[in-house]
Amino acid sequence: MPALNEAKEIPCGDKTMCVANLGGQFFALDNTCIHQGGPLGEGVVEKGKIVCPWHGWAYDLKTGELAPGRPGVKPYPLKVENGDVLIET
Repeated sequence: MPALNEAKEIPCGDKTMCVANLGGQFFALDNTCIHQGGPLGEGVVEKGKIVCPWHGWAYDLKTGELAPGRPGVKPYPLKVENGDVLIET
């Protein structure tokens, strides 16, 4: 599980997800930046967004959008049970 205000790459079935912790609330997104394929789980959580470590593209943690109405990466519902992150894919 990612620490407070951090992101982490988490294996989920046959893919790797970006799981971010924003103020104690967890979010799951596709891990691959649509710009040039950067690993979002290695990025920085900043102002409600995950920032790609390669070129700084920033995605809203709730919607996955680059900007309102501008598609980005797919978000996934998740819940935390007994310390385990359960992602609905």
